[in-house]
Amino acid sequence: MSPESQLSNIFIVEDSKGRREIILDGSVYSIGRDPKCDIRLSSQFVSRHHATLVQLPKDDNTFYYRIVDGNLKGKPSANGMLINGRKVAAHDLKNEDEIVFGPQARAIYYQLRRDATSPMPPDEFDITLISPNMVDELEEELEDGSAE
Repeated sequence: MSPESQLSNIFIVEDSKGRREIILDGSVYSIGRDPKCDIRLSSQFVSRHHATLVQLPKDDNTFYYRIVDGNLKGKPSANGMLINGRKVAAHDLKNEDEIVFGPQARAIYYQLRRDATSPMPPDEFDITLISPNMVDELEEELEDGSAE
């Protein structure tokens, strides 16, 4: 990996319990309904061991993730999975791939390149909540005496 940039692999999971962000940095992840799975999905349509994420090396000393239907022993899930709308048994994940495990159980994979020259990652809570227009309206209301 080049010293200037670093890749972050992020898996955004949505199921009946809501939305979670998982930062992928391990070599293998089990995905499914079973409480022992690394990435647990809450849906009756998801198999106990629905899929497996495997980290594989690239020639440039970086890595990527391949998702495989079922467990590492070759047992497939009951309903399979869709990647970007196509039913597949295995897929090398690319940025913004959508994986559907079943109704109300899906994930989106992101591979983000972070610049190592920036001193720190952007703060996810650094959001401007007031637009400049709202400030003008508030000042007018205060002048009129209607906002107290």
